[in-house]
Amino acid sequence: MIDSRTAPYAVFLLRVTTGVLFLYHGLVKLFIFTPAGTAGFFDSIGLPGWLGYVTMLLEIAGGVALILGVATRVVSAVLVPVLLGAAIFAHAGAGFNWSNAGGGWEYPVMWAVAQAALALLGDGAYALYPTRRTYSAAVPA
Repeated sequence: MIDSRTAPYAVFLLRVTTGVLFLYHGLVKLFIFTPAGTAGFFDSIGLPGWLGYVTMLLEIAGGVALILGVATRVVSAVLVPVLLGAAIFAHAGAGFNWSNAGGGWEYPVMWAVAQAALALLGDGAYALYPTRRTYSAAVPA
């Protein structure tokens, strides 16, 4: 049974934690790898270089949106394919375990599942601009 008193705070923790991680990863691509380096990496794994710029933008903007609680359901749903793409194109060759050389695919897949759960759960507590609810549900006592 879901505790409706604490669930919004659990969702808040998941939203902010994943938001911080997305922001961090996007900023690493921007300031450490550089946009040109990120595009070059995407080229090297068989993806168009421009997708590196898009990924960087989605990670930074998505991270900020998640931290602030802006349209969490939509943002999380958009980030799922980014993570699955990372798992398939950047990490699948390294095997399952994230601690393998090159980082395996387990971490980005787990993160994709967390984002899918967040897309289903919604905004949680302290959302600046909550996703509009278009349904009503009775919570059993």
